[in-house]
Formats: sequence, structure tokens, C-alpha cells
Amino acid sequence: MTPSEESNASPKQAPRLLTEERRRAILELVNRDGRAMISDLSKQFGVSAVTARGDVDSLCERNLLMRSHGGAIPVDRVVVDSPLEVKATRHHDEKVRIGKFAATLVKPGQTVMLDSGTTTLEIARALMRNSPRGITIVTDSLAIASELSAASEINVIVVGGLLRHISQSLVGPQAQKMLAELHVDRLFLGVDGLEPDIGPFTPDILEAQLNATMIEVAKETTVVTDSSKIGRRSLTQISPIKNIDQLVTDSTIRPEDRKTLEENGVEVFIA
Repeated sequence: MTPSEESNASPKQAPRLLTEERRRAILELVNRDGRAMISDLSKQFGVSAVTARGDVDSLCERNLLMRSHGGAIPVDRVVVDSPLEVKATRHHDEKVRIGKFAATLVKPGQTVMLDSGTTTLEIARALMRNSPRGITIVTDSLAIASELSAASEINVIVVGGLLRHISQSLVGPQAQKMLAELHVDRLFLGVDGLEPDIGPFTPDILEAQLNATMIEVAKETTVVTDSSKIGRRSLTQISPIKNIDQLVTDSTIRPEDRKTLEENGVEVFIA
């Protein structure tokens, strides 16, 4: 290659090198901080929003990051589905505290819906120990229905449908049709991920559709989850964040996540 050819080639190579360096820096930043917004990346690296978005898209296409609303999150914050017995071992103490606190929100005579999950199972157990008078519980969970079978003072309605073995829940069109005919005072919704500026997530499409119907028939919707799931997402979004009224979680919720949730109209309770 002649000197003139070298001088012509280097300007083309340098931008590519700078681009990869910037993308590596973005990857490190997102993995360190847990998320990054396109607008912040644009300012921090002195590039346009279009360029920052292109960097994020490139990293996502290589499965190094996952797109989030207005930015990106690490791939390890994307939740995959696990059997109920496995979930029960994770953050158990937090789930027990959340369950006890959530149970105090139930008033005598109310009709309450409990979504399937290990945290909602703890709510059922707390209600069995100290049940307000005349309550009715609607659930799609076989585990919760089994737990409540010994509580003769609690009226229990079990939604029928297709058995989803991994979560021991009943889903599908039959379950949705039955739920659509009901009206409940409060839904306690267990989730696999909760993006503060987007909404709750679950790994299963049928379960997401059923959860969305639950939200529609409930006067109030309370998400119950330990803080490890906040800022994470799964395969399917259940509903926009505007449809969530309260969140019951633990004290390790990140201040910025709590602030975003409250700005979106979600009342946050710490158990």
C-alpha cells in the first residue's frame, strides 16, 4: 500500500474503532448501573440520540443488551420461567413479609383475587391465619386453592381452564371467559418482572392474557414482588404501568425505581 493509500484508509478505520470503543463503554455502563437511557448516553458520549440508539441496537442484536423503554438493560435482568417449587426458595423471607403486609390491605366482606405465584401464596397463608370476616378469594392457582381448602371461613372460587404445569395455574380462553364475568375489589398480582416506567411482565403469553383480564375486572390492582424483580422484564408485558395502583415490595428497592413508580401513579408500600 502506498503512503497516499494509507492516508486515505486511516480516516475510514478510525471511526469504526471509536464506535466499537464507545459501544464497549456503553455495555460496561449498563452492566454496572443496571440500565441506561438513550438521552443520557447521547449526552455522556457526545453523540446524537440517533447514534446512541444505533449503538444500543447493535449491542442488542449481538445479545449483549436487552432493549428497554427509552434505553437498555443487561441481559441478566431478563427473567426466564422456573417451576413453582424453585421460585419458592428465592427471597423467601421477603415474600413472607410481603404476604403478611398485603393481607392487611384486605377488608371484611371484600372479594379478592390472588394470581398464581409464590408471593401470592404467602398472602393466602397470611389470610388463613388472620382472615377478615366474610371475604371471598378468587384464584387461578391450584397451590393457593389447595392451601385455602382448610379455611372454611373463607369463600373460595377457583377459575377453570388449561393447566399450566410449571406454575400450577389455570389459563386459557375458558379461564378468561369466567373471569370476565366477575367483579373483584382487589387483585394481588405476582409478577416475574416489573419495569417502573413500562409495567409488569410474565414469561407466558396465556398467563399474561389472563392477568390482563384480572386487571380489567378489579377495582384496584396491587403488584406484590420482591425488589429483585423490579427493573427486570420477561417475555410478555401484562399491562401498562398506568393500570397498577399499588406495589408491595421490600426495603431494598432502588430509590430511582421507587421514584419512577410513584411518578407513574403507583403507591409503594415497603413490607
